[in-house]
Amino acid sequence: MVNDTGESQLQELDLSGRTLPRFIAVEGNIGVGKTTLAKKLAATFNYDTLLELPEDNPFLERFYQDPKSTALPTQLHFLLQRSQQIQALRQDDLFKPVRVSDFLIEKDQLFAEVTLDADELALYQQVYQHLTLQAPKPDLVVYLQAPLDVLQGRIRTRGIAAERSISNEYLATLNEAYTNFFHYYDEAPLLIVNSEDIDIVDRPQDYQQLVEYMLTITSGRHYYNPGN
Repeated sequence: MVNDTGESQLQELDLSGRTLPRFIAVEGNIGVGKTTLAKKLAATFNYDTLLELPEDNPFLERFYQDPKSTALPTQLHFLLQRSQQIQALRQDDLFKPVRVSDFLIEKDQLFAEVTLDADELALYQQVYQHLTLQAPKPDLVVYLQAPLDVLQGRIRTRGIAAERSISNEYLATLNEAYTNFFHYYDEAPLLIVNSEDIDIVDRPQDYQQLVEYMLTITSGRHYYNPGN
């Protein structure tokens, strides 16, 4: 039987006796495939998911069309949403979770620095400092990279109306910001994945090979570049 995650196609992936990371965070630019990977990992490991909810942000579509006028409410909405998600974890006594997330809480400030002007950023940081955002540290962070043409192709394929206005300039700025952020990131073991030639949806072997490599990582910084 094959379910919609494709997990039954991975019969050769033996997890018995493996030490699995209890909390995995998947990160990367818009369209790179972080939510798809997070959901597949959750299905494979039988983990819960902690996912971004961009469809709940009423400002997002307007932001893509006119970033300057709606950047601040867009970022504040995401920030408050993250805070609520973390509070819910605490209330459910799940602060030591087995789960997969498609975001790092630290990335909120990355987006704020890219999109907000100086006064807006100062206000955003004041709000940030007053919120309780002590999210659990991941046991593994997977950072997915892809060039602009791949990102735009994947954005078109998934066909979300709000994302039609995303420009190459904005994606390029985010790519640079992510590169700088993860250049200094040392809060958790980090796997940097070149996802340009990986298709975890239609080529199950790509997904299996990635998971096999992920499970070898317990510390430090690692690179996965299957095209080379």
